[in-house]
Amino acid sequence: TPTAQASHIRAGDIQAKSDTTLPVSARNPRRIFFKMVLFTDNATSSVDEDKVAIFFGDGSCTGPREIPRTTLRQVSPGTQINVYYFEHTYNAPGSYLVSYIGELRNAGVRNMSDSNTQTFYISTRVTIAPELNINRSPVLNAPAYDKAGANQVWLHNPAAFDADGDSLVFELRPSRQVANGVEGSINIDKCRPNPVETTNYRFPNLTEPRGVQVPYLNAPGGGLSTFTQDRQTGQIVWNAPNVAGIYNFAFAVMEYRRSGTGPARLIGEVIRDMQILVEPTNNLRPTITVPADICVVAGTPITQTITATDPNNDKITLAAFGGIFPPATFVQNATGPPLASGTFRWTPQCTDVASDPYTVLFKADDQPPSGTVLIDEKAWRITVVGPPPQNLGVRGEGNTAILTWDRYTCTNASRILIYRKEGPSTFTPGPCETGIPASSGFVQVGSVPVGTDIFRDDRGGLGLERGKNYCYRIYAEFPRPKGGASIASAEVCLNLQGRSAVLTNVTVDRTDATNGAITVRWTKPFSQSGFIPPVGYRLLRSVGTATPTLVRTTNNLDELSFVDTGLNTLANTYTYRLEFFSNAVAGPGSAVLTETSTASSVRLEGTADVSNPNLNRITLNWTYAVPWNNALRPTTIYRRDPAPGSQFVQVGTVTGTTTGGTFVDQGTTAIPLRKGQVYCYYVETNGTYNNPDIPDPLLNRSQEKCIALNTVPCPPVLTLVPTNCDSLAALPNFPAPNQVYSNKLRWTLGNTPADCSREIAYYRILYRGTPEGPLVAIDSVTQQSYVDRLDRDRPNRPGKATFAGCYAIQAVDAVGNRSVLSNIECKDNCLFFVLPNIFTPNADQRNDTFRPKVASPIRRTRFQAFNRWGVKVYESDQNPLIEWEGTSNATESKGGVKVTEGVYYYIAEVEFADFNSTKRTYKGWVEITR
Repeated sequence: TPTAQASHIRAGDIQAKSDTTLPVSARNPRRIFFKMVLFTDNATSSVDEDKVAIFFGDGSCTGPREIPRTTLRQVSPGTQINVYYFEHTYNAPGSYLVSYIGELRNAGVRNMSDSNTQTFYISTRVTIAPELNINRSPVLNAPAYDKAGANQVWLHNPAAFDADGDSLVFELRPSRQVANGVEGSINIDKCRPNPVETTNYRFPNLTEPRGVQVPYLNAPGGGLSTFTQDRQTGQIVWNAPNVAGIYNFAFAVMEYRRSGTGPARLIGEVIRDMQILVEPTNNLRPTITVPADICVVAGTPITQTITATDPNNDKITLAAFGGIFPPATFVQNATGPPLASGTFRWTPQCTDVASDPYTVLFKADDQPPSGTVLIDEKAWRITVVGPPPQNLGVRGEGNTAILTWDRYTCTNASRILIYRKEGPSTFTPGPCETGIPASSGFVQVGSVPVGTDIFRDDRGGLGLERGKNYCYRIYAEFPRPKGGASIASAEVCLNLQGRSAVLTNVTVDRTDATNGAITVRWTKPFSQSGFIPPVGYRLLRSVGTATPTLVRTTNNLDELSFVDTGLNTLANTYTYRLEFFSNAVAGPGSAVLTETSTASSVRLEGTADVSNPNLNRITLNWTYAVPWNNALRPTTIYRRDPAPGSQFVQVGTVTGTTTGGTFVDQGTTAIPLRKGQVYCYYVETNGTYNNPDIPDPLLNRSQEKCIALNTVPCPPVLTLVPTNCDSLAALPNFPAPNQVYSNKLRWTLGNTPADCSREIAYYRILYRGTPEGPLVAIDSVTQQSYVDRLDRDRPNRPGKATFAGCYAIQAVDAVGNRSVLSNIECKDNCLFFVLPNIFTPNADQRNDTFRPKVASPIRRTRFQAFNRWGVKVYESDQNPLIEWEGTSNATESKGGVKVTEGVYYYIAEVEFADFNSTKRTYKGWVEITR
């Protein structure tokens, strides 16, 4: 139990940072430095917290009074600030909770019981991991002790700042204590404190009597008081305290580190326990005015005026808090009345670029002649972005674009990202719009380290295409955890004169497993300056991901097609790559320039759709990977009917996508598709480059695909033979040892749809044990009847003693086509339960227990037996069939004792194992004769 001389602790928190005292190469990443700030009460207590104990979260701790205080300062009448610095070196990476226990809290805290008997607890979680490098916990620049006026809105923002640029999230928490105190946590808990919520803790607004809201911002007031904290800004609003006194609460500042594109990782948490002194007052709060949130480019000076007014015409003191002070400055120019004002100045640098805004908290304290000082405070958010890269230029070199730009001014950026689009864009970055949005049409084609000022774009080795206008923009990206980016550069474009050699056709001429044929066509390249020989084409072919095979080489630039034969076009999709080659310069040793174009054949697949047996339809799907656009014009579908001599005819058109399309063929009302027939199809795509120098339209055929529209088996019509419950109840015994639970199923074949097949190979038996839910297959048979012995294990169903269950049948033909399910038929258990009037528990193995003579399946029975005087002698719900042996268990002293012969009265509360779990109560008498 804590043994401090008196209570005195008001508030506090702990900050942490990894080792930054040595050069990077010499730092120990497991060495952590800490700073703890405590606010103590020296008005009502003489305890001096000159040395403290710290718990490091790794099973180690200091002695009870070991860490010395570094600073002691009076901050207001009755309140001192205490600062302690300490460090700890951990043995291994991990997450550690560093904590402090103070003995004890100051007296009189209204929102907990007997605060002066409860310890004070704060903690900070630190994460040590090699990938985190330097990590500094958030710093809370605003004090942890504050004052409020009764019936006035109280505002507080901790002015949190994370020097590493980690994202911060705020959350209210109850104040906590450690019952074992310092000594107990050291000696009993082995340096691992066990914090719990303080006794009878309530958040300040929930303390009785409850306060009432006053008008604030756009809210009219009224209603019970509220106490909230904004998760993003940390702003705390209590609207409004109504009873003078001391109140404590805690809040967590959670620190998230971003790296790459994955989710942010929680790497730290600071718990501050804060105290508010509410005083009665007739004073009114001042009002502070701050600018709208802004975004600036690094290097741009910021100068803004902050003003405040007071309804009582009191003078006002203005202050600013935030992690950017210094170098940022704030100087008050006037105290008012009527107007207090101050000037904020800051010139953010490249090192200040970040994805999250910086928060500056401005605070106005009025100066009444007497009584409580009231405040207003508002947060101002400043986003700093990188300047756009300058003087981006582009020139052509063969089929490659050479981009250059001025070396980027912010050397702390991590890389330059290069984006390209065909044709000029209308994208104009906004004043705070970083990067390049996907909606602009640009796509990233590369990135280089920030110190680089040149990039070669050859379209990933394929070469840029002559005759196209390529436009570029670049921007800078900054490293995590701060992140951030620059505004995009100006746009530059390169118009490559001439025309490239591009594929225009990969069309299937013949569908065959061994002698298929495909015609490949391409365009002739053109350059105003001509090409340096040797020049020519190479055509390569591949199937799937296999290595391409060279199928044709020619130095004749007028040879613009090739018929590829001996192919398995029945089963394969073929991809062709055309390479046009020439020399970069004349003479020996010249580099070879290669322009590449790739396109695939159109692959058609199809399935007979029998999901609805009343509809005969075939679903076709086709795919392709081509450089031209097949999505602007409809694809034509051709079908050949099964009649002898039939030819392919057009049956439909559909506009697909850039990668394929779908079509559903149902025939026509006059001539529908018929089951039992085979239909053959091919499709012809209609594509375009939208280039007047390239042939148009580009028509390419798929292979032929034949699809059997199989007949659908006729659906079974199921009958489930009912159980005669009366005859079972009339049996001398049920269930007897030789009796089993079984259900008899019979079915016939229906006749829908009219063309369904009656050629059935076998029937699937499906079952479920409840009226609703999925059916599972338990067996299959070839005949149209089935006896299901429910006591036997089946696939997907263990055996059980019950009739209850639901069944359906599905017919299957010789090729595996399934019918729709039959009707679902269910059978429930009977409901009967008959007990005898006599049993003889004499161990002769005959009639030794009291159990039902006949009973349908039962889930549970609660049985009670009473003697003739109404005294309970036995009770049990462990056996559904009772199985009472004529013993007494009603009292501890009589447990297991045989009862005397005679008549006993019983109550049996039975829950049957039917679908509805029916419950019935049976009362009667039984005679025991030994």
